[in-house]
Amino acid sequence: MVKAIRVYELGDPEVLKWEDVEIGDPNEGEIRVKNKAIGVNFIDIYFRTGVYSVPQIPYTPGMEAVGVATAIGPGVCDFKVGDVVYHFGSAMGTYTEEQIVLADKAMVLPVIDPLIVASVMGKGITARFLVRTWFKVEQGHKVLVHAAAGGVGSVLCQWANMLGATVIGTVSTKEKALQAKEDGCHHVIIYNHEDFVTRVDEITSGDGVDVVFDSVGKDTFQGSLACLKPRGYMVSYGQSSGTPDPVPLSALAAKSLFLTRPSVRTSGFSKDEMREAMKEVLTNVASGALRVRVNHTYPLSQAAQAHADMAGRKTSGSIVLIPDGVEQ
Repeated sequence: MVKAIRVYELGDPEVLKWEDVEIGDPNEGEIRVKNKAIGVNFIDIYFRTGVYSVPQIPYTPGMEAVGVATAIGPGVCDFKVGDVVYHFGSAMGTYTEEQIVLADKAMVLPVIDPLIVASVMGKGITARFLVRTWFKVEQGHKVLVHAAAGGVGSVLCQWANMLGATVIGTVSTKEKALQAKEDGCHHVIIYNHEDFVTRVDEITSGDGVDVVFDSVGKDTFQGSLACLKPRGYMVSYGQSSGTPDPVPLSALAAKSLFLTRPSVRTSGFSKDEMREAMKEVLTNVASGALRVRVNHTYPLSQAAQAHADMAGRKTSGSIVLIPDGVEQ
């Protein structure tokens, strides 16, 4: 038996229950992993609240973690007991002390702190696809990043800056504004104090931005469209404030805008594409090109508090859950 978080009904953070679960031996193509650091992502909240549908209830949340391989199933040749591995995928289940993982959804890590990998990998992959695939950021582009001090936003601002863009970020507090500046924002807008549409217009001298990366959703969506230049791209990749209202095509036609709602889960990336993205994230972290902010760690048993704090915008950077007994 191991300890895990289980969800028996959708709802508020209180539905996250801490209890014993059974774990067996790995079958063919599987490995068993004892988790050391578990990444927390906003998508975990989307599943818990029903914004995204879960395959079954009850379930164990979580999309990514780093741990040590404790058993290897038949037919698995790329792993051995004792390997430190990062594992991810469309199947949930990482909010647990130990679990069975598909070998195809894991990779052996180089010598790097598991806490760092769990905090940055999923968010780094998303940021990488945002600036390299779903919209190709280039030298001279003006980009607007909402939630610039968040887990993805922090990495996204740094990556867009590296590619030569002028980065405008929105945040909620002065403290988060300082972080966003450190993470590559040339201009930071505290949206509680000033209208971001007006400020973007001033910053760009009325030209607008080439692309908006919007993970906030309902509260910012219409304003984001207003910030775009003609033929600009609206990349809506999250909805922390709620689902945006339906958009009539005429709203896009006014400036010949492009609108996309991408997701790593639904983009059909191949195994090779995913591994290439992971290696690029790790390379940039190792070189210092990407700063990793592990601003918040919680015991795994306190996952409900982590969810409440993230949803309440009390956090910045990344959140990581640590199983009991794991030394940081």
